Amino acid sequence: MARTPTGSPVSPWERVSFATAHAVVAGLLAVLGLSGLYRFGRFFGAIEWIIDHRRRHRFATAHAHVLGRKPATAERRRATREFFMRTRCDKLFYLVFDRIPRATAENLFAIENQPLLDDALARGHGVYVALSHHGSHHAAAMLLALRGYKVAGVRDRREGGLRRYVQDRFDQRYPEFRRMRVLFSDSFPRDIYRCFKEGYVVGSAMDVSRVRHSNQKAEEVLIFGEKRLFLSGPLRVALRCQAPVLQAFIVPDADFRYRLDIVGTLVDPREVEDEEAAVVETMRTYTSNVAEYLRATPTFLSRV
Repeated sequence: MARTPTGSPVSPWERVSFATAHAVVAGLLAVLGLSGLYRFGRFFGAIEWIIDHRRRHRFATAHAHVLGRKPATAERRRATREFFMRTRCDKLFYLVFDRIPRATAENLFAIENQPLLDDALARGHGVYVALSHHGSHHAAAMLLALRGYKVAGVRDRREGGLRRYVQDRFDQRYPEFRRMRVLFSDSFPRDIYRCFKEGYVVGSAMDVSRVRHSNQKAEEVLIFGEKRLFLSGPLRVALRCQAPVLQAFIVPDADFRYRLDIVGTLVDPREVEDEEAAVVETMRTYTSNVAEYLRATPTFLSRV
């Protein structure tokens, strides 16, 4: 079994399969260019939308749940089609990222409210960016690393093979960015403490589908009329490390452009007197922002 620098296994079959797909997409990039590959991805996604009726149904169910109403037929079709096209383009971009010239890749990424991020980092305690499971986290993390930020992502240990394979290629293509770290949500928090101490931007999605391990800290929240458990472990570590906590969403645009939209500061540890009360209030604000964001942009739903 081959292994990526994160220690996650990539089987020989996965490696051959992903390498073949990578070669095909790289060939398309060479022929069509970046804009052409994006249009191809949208076309391919539209074909998937036509033939994958089960996934269409799952998205329609999730779409109605988020909106809190049954959408009109035209609205549902438009949102579903856009969802298929967006997710296909995300996968193509992620797969062929190592073939995109560095200068081009850097120009594909924008940070909304970047001064807020830079000022928070200037305190010297790192920054925690609270994300949600919407948007291409892995693409944004690689683009953020190319900008010179020290980046650490907290993710589920059960990571997809494609992401492990692409991370390996990224490390080979840009060896100077091997400092980009991947931490597992079920591990002990000492590595997260270390990242904050070393000035990393630590990002994770708190809106998990379920809490897999008893050692993971979680809080009950109300979202879309349901009570769910969201992870709070990295948030607690950030507060104890005096790391400012920001909330952000990853927004895709045309031609493989991405934006890290920092919506604001969730909590400033300098103003925290009671950790438990701060965690409860922070989770409430975080959840409210996620719900508002998804109602406005339901095509960014994931795990469908």
